[in-house]
Amino acid sequence: MVIGIIPARYASSRFPAKMLAPIHGKTLLQRTYESAKESVKTGVNTSASLDALIIATDDERIYAHAQEFGATCYMTPASCRDGTERIVALLNEHPDLAKSEIIVNIQGDRPCIARETIDSVVHALKSSPKDVVATPVVKMTAPHEIMNPASVKCVFTKEKYALYFSRSPIPTMREGVAYYKHVGIYAYRPAFLLELATLPHTPLQQYEDLEQLKVLEHGYAIKVVEVAGDDPSVDYPEDIFKIEKLLC
Repeated sequence: MVIGIIPARYASSRFPAKMLAPIHGKTLLQRTYESAKESVKTGVNTSASLDALIIATDDERIYAHAQEFGATCYMTPASCRDGTERIVALLNEHPDLAKSEIIVNIQGDRPCIARETIDSVVHALKSSPKDVVATPVVKMTAPHEIMNPASVKCVFTKEKYALYFSRSPIPTMREGVAYYKHVGIYAYRPAFLLELATLPHTPLQQYEDLEQLKVLEHGYAIKVVEVAGDDPSVDYPEDIFKIEKLLC
C-alpha cells in the first residue's frame, strides 16, 4: 500500500485558517485534496501511484469540512509542530497505516499539485529500495522567486541526493547558475519516518525553519527528483489571488 496523507492544521502562523480559505468556490484544502486524488488508483486509473488518500488535522472545523466533500479524515493532537509530526502521530494511533510500503506527505497548501509530481517521488522509492525519503524539485529562473525566502532552494549531487536546502539563494547569485526550488512533498518509508520522529531537532533545521534539514543533519540521504512543472503554494493571503488567476 502507498498512502497519501495531507496534514492540515488550522493555526498557520503566516495565514491563520488558510486551509478553509475560499478559492473560486472551493476551499484551499478541498482543491489540494481533489488535485492529489488524481494520483489515487481507481478502476479506470490503475497506473496511479496512491492506493488511498487521507487528511490528518487538529481542528474539528477542518474535520467536518473534509467529511462534507467526502474525504477520509483523522483527528491528531494539536501539539504536533509540523506536518511530519502530525503524520507520525497518525501512524502511532493507527498501526495499520504504518504497515504501508510508502507514506507520501502532501502539504495541504498546494491546490494545484500535479499527479506527475506525486507519482515521481513514489516511483523514486519503489525503484531504489535503499532510499528512505524522496522529494521533488523544479528549476526556476525568475530573480524575484530566487530571492524570495518562501521559495526554498535546493542543491544536490550529480546522483540527485540533496546537499542542502535554504531560504537564501544557493548557490550564490551569479549569471549562468541553475537554481532549483523545493516542492514541498515527501515520500517516506514508514519505518524511517517513525525513527525520524525520535531524533532531536537540529541547529540548521531551526535556523532555516526547514524540517527536511533534520534528515540531512542526522546523516540520512534525501533522494531528489526533478519535475517539469511547478505548482504554487499558498503561504500568504495574497497568494490566493495568484491561484485564482492561474485557475482562470
